[in-house]
Amino acid sequence: MSFYPCHSDPDCFVFYARIVARRPGAVRLDKSYFYPGGGGQLPDRGVLRWVDGEAAVTHIELAGGRFWHCVDADIPGDDIIGVIDERFRSMMCQLHTDLHVLNALVYQHFDGALVTGVQMSADGTARIDFDLPGADNQRLKEIEPELNGVILADLPVHAVYVPAAEAAREAGLIRSRSVAPPRQENDTVRIIEIEGLDRQACGGTHLSRTSQSMPVRILKIENKGQRNRRVRIGLVDETA
Repeated sequence: MSFYPCHSDPDCFVFYARIVARRPGAVRLDKSYFYPGGGGQLPDRGVLRWVDGEAAVTHIELAGGRFWHCVDADIPGDDIIGVIDERFRSMMCQLHTDLHVLNALVYQHFDGALVTGVQMSADGTARIDFDLPGADNQRLKEIEPELNGVILADLPVHAVYVPAAEAAREAGLIRSRSVAPPRQENDTVRIIEIEGLDRQACGGTHLSRTSQSMPVRILKIENKGQRNRRVRIGLVDETA
């Protein structure tokens, strides 16, 4: 299953749920708005609360087609309130959307270069690897002003769903060299559109407008083997 309630209701950070199964250190809920992680994005952080206590959600595991919320304490009853760390989700949304913008610009400026790996970090940084043999690292660094220009341009960001066969045919829609986009139960693929800039398959969480992101700096560009270029970015909190 690749449909997540956090996709259809991205502003739900507090929700009621019932525990429907247990195992040591983990529970399964009848519904959850936690993003479970994937595609280089970290899972949501948060807690499950009951009348007189709470347990932190340490991570989320997929087993047998079901998501298990791994917790750091036993939960005595079956009825809980899930509380998602909104600030952490926001950081992940910013990084993920900014990586899409960077991906789009590299794809345009470097002859359709594909992605070979992505990882977002809890410290507000992320890295993305491109298949760019012989690329000039300075040219990559010079994308930074354009990247921040897109952020300032306040472009709308939204998701659409297209049939998997159609997604496979559309050039540039699938950018990863090694990872296939997740399919929905109705055999569609979720596409993130940044209006006027980009369309690509993705199962992660995103901003609704590019201007919701802090500015971004390209922190480092590394050569990883003969073909890969690793670009590290970081959010810049100008209010700090």
